[in-house]
Amino acid sequence: MSTPEYIRRIRATAGQQLLLLPGATAVVFDDEGRVLLGRRADTGHWSVIGGIAEPGEQPALTAVREVHEETGVECEAERVVLVEMLPPLTYPNGDVCQFLDTTFRCRATGGEARVNDAESLDVAWFPVDDLPRLPPFAVQRIRQALKDEPTWFEPARFDPADAPDAGTA
Repeated sequence: MSTPEYIRRIRATAGQQLLLLPGATAVVFDDEGRVLLGRRADTGHWSVIGGIAEPGEQPALTAVREVHEETGVECEAERVVLVEMLPPLTYPNGDVCQFLDTTFRCRATGGEARVNDAESLDVAWFPVDDLPRLPPFAVQRIRQALKDEPTWFEPARFDPADAPDAGTA
């Protein structure tokens, strides 16, 4: 995923310290029930489509925009299927990020699947029962998008003693 300009500006003053960033993922299905996947240029692995929100951008718009930018496919976000704080990630250049991901089930509405930017090596539709090898991140999101269930999230296990400012009041 390419780094948005606003993050480049933040990095210029914040250095490589941990940045918490909003991300959105799209699990896009066509009318035949196939799922849209992109083979990422950075890893060479097939995965679902996603990216980083721009300032002020609603998460559903981020998902729809990223799909179009990366694949040429137009889609509509139908529902939120998953919200998850991902583990921190350190990039080869030393930058550290942690993404709060909102995953949407989307329906393709137009366009033709193609490599549409430098972030993908390949783009294709796959039957859900004949997927290429995928990272657990993508598998979890596709499975959740296929379910007709409420939005998945990690259950809260809050202990007031673990609060960041516990005992300082």
